[in-house]
Amino acid sequence: MFYKISGSTSPDAQTLVLSSGLGGVHGFWQPQLALLEEHFRVVVYDQFGTGASQGVIPAGYRMEDMADELAALLSSLNIDRCHLVGHALGGIIGLHLAQRYPALLTSLVVINGWTVLDSQTRRCFKVRQDLLLNSGVKAYVHAQPLFLYPADWLSTHADLVQQEQLQQIAHFQGMENLLHRLHALMASDLSDSLPNIVTPTLAISCKDDLLVPWHCSVTLAAGLTNGEHQQMLYGGHAMSVTDPETFNPILLAWLQGFTSPSVTTSSQPSPTETLWPKH
Repeated sequence: MFYKISGSTSPDAQTLVLSSGLGGVHGFWQPQLALLEEHFRVVVYDQFGTGASQGVIPAGYRMEDMADELAALLSSLNIDRCHLVGHALGGIIGLHLAQRYPALLTSLVVINGWTVLDSQTRRCFKVRQDLLLNSGVKAYVHAQPLFLYPADWLSTHADLVQQEQLQQIAHFQGMENLLHRLHALMASDLSDSLPNIVTPTLAISCKDDLLVPWHCSVTLAAGLTNGEHQQMLYGGHAMSVTDPETFNPILLAWLQGFTSPSVTTSSQPSPTETLWPKH
């Protein structure tokens, strides 16, 4: 798989892996890279079948397969311990990774994730799937920002969104690959396995997320042995892109809580902390 390693070269630097959502490509994390590279050895990658990680995804593909692929990549890089930050699908990969390879993760951050698919998320995925199958790639890509970003942000960033869409159309992962990845995501159900995941996990939600209701993160954190939840009020599903001024400090504060090599578990879950956006 395609990957990039950047950031700290100190032998004491901890490794941080960033895993994107359904789009799968590493460029999603651009608003976080500069800050994180000051503190960590940062690994970003394109998930199999997306971006520069070319390949044909077979029918019957599962989230467990995505976790195994990431574990294999980390093994090839001689990384036996890391933090993982995942957005939506990337966070679900992290949860399956924590279940299957518990010794691999120091901590996990799941952004706008879930335990089992919510009816609202299923509704949105069904609309997006119908657009792809019945109207084609351009219609799918043109509709995607509606599920990711707040209306006012879309209004003030129209040129940026247009450029992003042109790139997505030019480098589209392919209809079959996307559908197989989407179906794997929709089929994932961690309801029975959450209590067995011991990795310290922060679930971050956004109150105005259209795609994944914020209460999904509350349920996720509550079901984990070592889970915490924090909430942003603004930014939509991709609030790490739309409001990095609020998101980045939340992320960095969590990660810096594990700077001591002796830290292996987090404290007891704390109450939900609602953070106002810095506008």
